Amino acid sequence: MRVVVLPSLGGKIASIQIPTGEELLQQPLQPYALRTRYMSFDASDASGWDECLPSVAACEVPIASGTVQIPDHGDFWQVPWEISAQNGNELAMFADGFSLPLRFGKTLRLDEHQLHIFYEVRNLSDEPVEYVWSAHPLFAVEPGDRIVLPESISEVTVEGSAKNRLGEPGTKQLWPQARMNGKSADLTIAGKKTDGIGDKLFTAAPKEGWCAIERRRLKSRVELRFDSQELPYLGLWICYGGWPGNGANRQQCVALEPCTALGDSLASAAEQGRARKLTASTEDRWSLELRVAGVL
Repeated sequence: MRVVVLPSLGGKIASIQIPTGEELLQQPLQPYALRTRYMSFDASDASGWDECLPSVAACEVPIASGTVQIPDHGDFWQVPWEISAQNGNELAMFADGFSLPLRFGKTLRLDEHQLHIFYEVRNLSDEPVEYVWSAHPLFAVEPGDRIVLPESISEVTVEGSAKNRLGEPGTKQLWPQARMNGKSADLTIAGKKTDGIGDKLFTAAPKEGWCAIERRRLKSRVELRFDSQELPYLGLWICYGGWPGNGANRQQCVALEPCTALGDSLASAAEQGRARKLTASTEDRWSLELRVAGVL
């Protein structure tokens, strides 16, 4: 594979290409430009693979010195990252947050058809800090491609759904066959950009430790592997033209999002006791693996 990383734009993985030259990631909806603090995600290129920390949704959280504002999709997609090491097909980089005193680092190692990503987040302060993290890889899809989850996944929770097609936030839906207005819908099959679908769903991480997309035309399977003990939840962003709502060029993608909390908001996770907590000067570590192989 060929992987392109843009450290100056939030450490974004901008491109993952397989040997045929086909692109696996959603490409920019508008030209790349430097981000500014507290800008909304839909004001950016809204493409590629970003990292969401210390929250996915914008929210307010209390800290010892008062209340802080966490921006949409967190701090780290908005700030330049510094390269700390590069050697052949391995790249290490890090950045410091601005809403909370966190240093976030990742090391990418490309090994033929596998991309390994090792993460670490450190509390730079003398006070406890809570956070949630979510991977945010926007995988390009075409009509007829399939989302594949292990058989252990039988239910998902709606975080948000364009025009409430899957119900209000908090609605439980069966996976893979959801019920809408008395009709059944297969959530695994990718639709068309004209469908206007934009669903954010959550489930407990499959104990099997993987999730995948089968690209029918490419005859390829794109699979994320992870430790469900480290990352106990899985988010799914299913978008076939349903986002963003303020522009003609819309996403046609599926994001497979291993994450640390059930829901996008750090404020909600903290209230429910589901946020990760770092005591003074401590760190957490976890990892992901992207595999690309032929569909059997």
